[in-house]
Amino acid sequence: MTREERARADAALSYEAFRAEVRGWIEANYMLERNLLERPKFAAAKPWYVKLNERGWLAPAWPIEYGGSALPIRKQVILVEEQERFGTCRLNDMGVTMIGPLLIAYGTPEQKAALLPGILNGDVAWCQGYSEPGAGSDLASLRSQAVREGDAWRINGQKIWTTRANDSNWMFALLRTDTTGAKQDGISMFVFPMDTPGITVRPIRDLNGGTELCETFLDDVIVGPDALIGELNKGWSISRALLGFERLYVGSPKQSAHAIARLHDLISRLGRWDDAVIVDTYVQLLFDLENHIDLYESTIDQVAQTGIYPPDISLLKISQSELYQRVTDQLLELGGALAGLVEPLPDSNGLSPANQFLFARPITIYGGSSEIQRNIIARRVLGLPS
Repeated sequence: MTREERARADAALSYEAFRAEVRGWIEANYMLERNLLERPKFAAAKPWYVKLNERGWLAPAWPIEYGGSALPIRKQVILVEEQERFGTCRLNDMGVTMIGPLLIAYGTPEQKAALLPGILNGDVAWCQGYSEPGAGSDLASLRSQAVREGDAWRINGQKIWTTRANDSNWMFALLRTDTTGAKQDGISMFVFPMDTPGITVRPIRDLNGGTELCETFLDDVIVGPDALIGELNKGWSISRALLGFERLYVGSPKQSAHAIARLHDLISRLGRWDDAVIVDTYVQLLFDLENHIDLYESTIDQVAQTGIYPPDISLLKISQSELYQRVTDQLLELGGALAGLVEPLPDSNGLSPANQFLFARPITIYGGSSEIQRNIIARRVLGLPS
């Protein structure tokens, strides 16, 4: 069956039948360790990455002509939910979810032909060069600069929190190309290989001991004219085209649901179901999760009906991230002395209160901090003055 035929067959299935198809296929085909706390290296996860692509489910939102399946938003969400339910490893999918759609929408035919196949077949792993020291949530203040020199561009600057820069071979980056106008108007989107001379990557060790986050130095990096994606000085509007799906993705209840399941496991392990205070706290968190699921489902319905991501989608990010932190706070408090162990508890199927707690700390910052999300809601939803 061709990719197009499989896509048509998937499109014809009801949501319930599609979920059953996805669940059965994952159970039959997933070959790596389940429920990993950390994202594996790209090479280690590549067998699963390739398997998803062969089935047509690596890039379900992409048009069929570019190797995707053109599935509706709810079926894309089902794919995410079922992988989370089974505990498949988290992939470096920035190529699929971020630069791929931007290339499809704004790239030249030559750029699409050169870069899209490598994303799908797993030959190229991507990282995102957005945040900088002094330009995180206020990304429009970025200062890393690309200066035209004949047909080429000379890049200088520094990026920080560059996830997986030490495990990627291409970067897509926002760079300043004009300093004369409004700060949002002088930014352009570029792509370039990570082995280009002048690029230095330095891992940043996080609280869990991981080195997924990096700082990236760009010193007289020379790239060709084909490195520019879309129109010059239009990078800000190009990058914003992805924010709707990103808000929906990070607003998924999957993290909070997983953490509450682990809280249930911990209460059972400690034999504390007879403690009325603990049970009351657990039940309240369950109610909060159900409220968030209702919000999430209603947002998906709205996007499915209109094709538009509403401005109040920022509520999802706030609700999910802060609920996740509340749940992991309880994991740490209930764990007591056990919560001081970074390693999983013995014979616990990976239960680690300390790791869950630490993983939840940055979630209210990355993907747009809670303060920024509240400002968006205040301005764009409530119409309050800035």
